[in-house]
Amino acid sequence: MSAQPNGSAGGGMPYLLEFEKPLSKMELEIQRLEATQAETGRDYSEVIGGIREQLTSALKQTYAKLTPWENVQVARHPKRPLLRDYIRMMCTDFTELHGDRLYGDDRALVCGFAKIAGTRVMLVGHQKGRDTRERLECNFGCAHPEGYRKALQKMQLAAKFGLPVVCLIDTPGAYPGVEAEERGIASAIAVNLLELSRLKTPMVACVIGEGGSGGALGIAVADHVAVMEHSYYSVISPEGCAAILWKSGEHAAKAAHALRLSPRELLRLNLIDSIVDEPLGGAHRDPDGAARNLSAWVDRSLREVRRMKIDALMKRRYDRLRALGSFVTESKPERPRSRRSSKAVTEAAAS
Repeated sequence: MSAQPNGSAGGGMPYLLEFEKPLSKMELEIQRLEATQAETGRDYSEVIGGIREQLTSALKQTYAKLTPWENVQVARHPKRPLLRDYIRMMCTDFTELHGDRLYGDDRALVCGFAKIAGTRVMLVGHQKGRDTRERLECNFGCAHPEGYRKALQKMQLAAKFGLPVVCLIDTPGAYPGVEAEERGIASAIAVNLLELSRLKTPMVACVIGEGGSGGALGIAVADHVAVMEHSYYSVISPEGCAAILWKSGEHAAKAAHALRLSPRELLRLNLIDSIVDEPLGGAHRDPDGAARNLSAWVDRSLREVRRMKIDALMKRRYDRLRALGSFVTESKPERPRSRRSSKAVTEAAAS
């Protein structure tokens, strides 16, 4: 894939992450040469090709050694594909379903019938919003209780018709406002955790951006859980963790390191089942490529879980959930005291 310059986050100059700024010089030089070539008719293809090779090499080196905080920044990139982008790029026959039959329709959680890679599924996912108006309508992807009730009802509908469920997660957490507390956000998420753990239909889930706290877990109980290469999945956001431990969100980078916000760490700790590769330089550089990879993962994972009988699948889901959080501790043998220190302790005790 030839590296493409970052798009702007709403017109004007391209949005650049701090660690990407050295790469932007090469991208701008490619743009300048291509414009000059179009205007003058001179052939700069050899020079452009050489710069592209340098840029590709630099992208590989840069993205191969991202820190946990840099990985979080990529997951939040303004041009990163959102749920509705993936619906447009990889779904056919999408029919959205609304409402929780109790309060209203939460736009932060999108549900509907869709066809992915030829398979009819129930698709459930978080939508953050692309511009300011849509972000406010979607609460920046932070769902209210009615959103989780809606998601559960639609997934139960899928089980009724024997359809598998695909969940795409992209939220910093559930909505933390007073209204959500008044309408029972904790209860809504808890009910989802219980009911999804025993929902009799194949379920797969993938974190496509941010996967924060109970807001992510509310739709992430599945038979196969994956995280995209430059996404994160955590019990809390870095800023939230920093505010608790260091009393300031300014320590978010330190918190990201402490939380090990890297998909490889999640895989090593058996908290996820796989990592979905992204195009070189992140999904924001090649959304179509990211959608192809995600669609292929959905196809593979659904084929795997649908081969199993439902009783065996339910047992495997139970065993998988019970294994989360397991750990091993090793006690170091106590170092023998020297004769001198033992004698000093004995004399002190006698006195």
